[in-house]
Amino acid sequence: MKKTFFALRALACGAVLFLTPLAALASGGEKEGKLVHVADTRHLSGFNLYIADLYNTNRLLFTLEAVAITALMGLCLGLLMDWIVGAIGLDLSKHEGQE
Repeated sequence: MKKTFFALRALACGAVLFLTPLAALASGGEKEGKLVHVADTRHLSGFNLYIADLYNTNRLLFTLEAVAITALMGLCLGLLMDWIVGAIGLDLSKHEGQE
């Protein structure tokens, strides 16, 4: 009984996920033009201007730099937290396996 109920529920969820976009497309309306994403650079300077210009001109390089900056920030935060934990006396580097 539970398996049948689960299968019916999964089938209903799948049908909803499949049919919802079709209902949105069937609503009609005018065809919209291509959406353009541009960062406003009028009141920016320095690093913010560089990032906004990079976003406007080269999305791939912007993405790569954003990923690299995020990874570096994570590394710095991890090292900082490791230093703080070591400074308060917790040693997290040596764990002995207990079986």
